[in-house]
Amino acid sequence: MTLFDRLMKKEATMSVVGLGYVGLPIALAFAKHIRVIGFDINAERIELMKQHVDPSDELEAKDFDGCDITFTSNPEDLKGAQFHIVAVPTPINPSNQPDLTPLLGASRSVGTALKKGDYVVYESTVYPGCTEDDCVPVLEAISGLKFGDDFKVGYSPERINPGDRVNTLETIVKVVAGSDQESTNLIAKIYDLVVSAGTHRASSIKVAEASKIIENTQRDVNIALINELSIIFDRIGINTYEVLEAAGTKWNFLKFSPGLVGGHCIGIDPYYLTWKSNKLGYHARVINSGRYVNDAMGAHVGKQTVKRMLEQGKNPLDSRVLVMGLTFKEDVADIRNTKVVDVIKELESFNIAVDVVDPMASPEEVRREYDLDLVATPKPNGYDAVIVAVNHKPYRDFQEVDFESLMRDDKGVLVDLKGLFRNHIERLAYWSL
Repeated sequence: MTLFDRLMKKEATMSVVGLGYVGLPIALAFAKHIRVIGFDINAERIELMKQHVDPSDELEAKDFDGCDITFTSNPEDLKGAQFHIVAVPTPINPSNQPDLTPLLGASRSVGTALKKGDYVVYESTVYPGCTEDDCVPVLEAISGLKFGDDFKVGYSPERINPGDRVNTLETIVKVVAGSDQESTNLIAKIYDLVVSAGTHRASSIKVAEASKIIENTQRDVNIALINELSIIFDRIGINTYEVLEAAGTKWNFLKFSPGLVGGHCIGIDPYYLTWKSNKLGYHARVINSGRYVNDAMGAHVGKQTVKRMLEQGKNPLDSRVLVMGLTFKEDVADIRNTKVVDVIKELESFNIAVDVVDPMASPEEVRREYDLDLVATPKPNGYDAVIVAVNHKPYRDFQEVDFESLMRDDKGVLVDLKGLFRNHIERLAYWSL
């Protein structure tokens, strides 16, 4: 009897290691078909999940219904599983180099539970070669087993998009690869249980790793081009969004918009690829240039805000600015690697007082991660400038009069990063990327 058959008969169990934005949806999807152990090192998060609460605020209580899943923070419980999926974060350090601490830690936890015949599949975004060169040696060292002979490994990059209710785990084709043809076929068959869009079988683990990392690198480079164009067009004196609308009338024009590039994917993954490239003796010029442009956009927005305030006769030393939105994208609670923080830091470097409001973000997480205190409600008539940094749903119906009610006087500045209010502002000083 194959491992797939045993899983289907619930004579074998799957574990999902790491229950964040990626891991929890995967665990619950599989738990509707097979028996699952959901493991996370954060005991507080585990207790919430036991109560059918998603700590990431992406899933509803009903999504836990009908799931054969056991939540645990005890690594000993992983010994009850035979098929392990690792879905932990892969961040970068302050020097923009890969930080494999979570990934190697998860590998050690799985290694203590590994038995002959087991499978380990990684979903975390990494540079090509990381699974086999960095993770497998840890699995072997901790378990005492031999890769290939005693256990097999695979890679299936996550493609979950936080806040997206259309492009979900089930509807996006899943790239899969195993350490040999047999493992590739088994991994694909298992993922076919939950991915209605089907699977794409990559020729090797390295190909699968590379396919994921270039998805986000490609977007990063394209957005960097538009960000650079927005700087040029601003100096020319024309609006970037008007240019994009005109250019977009051609059938093959790629529709990207300027903005802050943060989050746990696009703003991080290219650094994994450039790090690997440097190790191989090649300096990735285009990718690094794109990263430079995008990483500088927060400071650019801050400086442009100050410039517009000065044009309105505002003294930065006596000014207060309201920043609306802190999460890395609209309508999500995720604050990881948000570049709105760069805008705030730039404003504060001019000794400007800054208030930050966000209906989605957790005040406790913001304080812990960035040492910032969110304000519950903005001060009426309290600001010299307002920056709409993230287009959360509550902000989309704002009218000019709503912004005016926040300003100290009729010389207020409205900074609209995504151009949402373009052509709707007549009295306030207005600027967008």
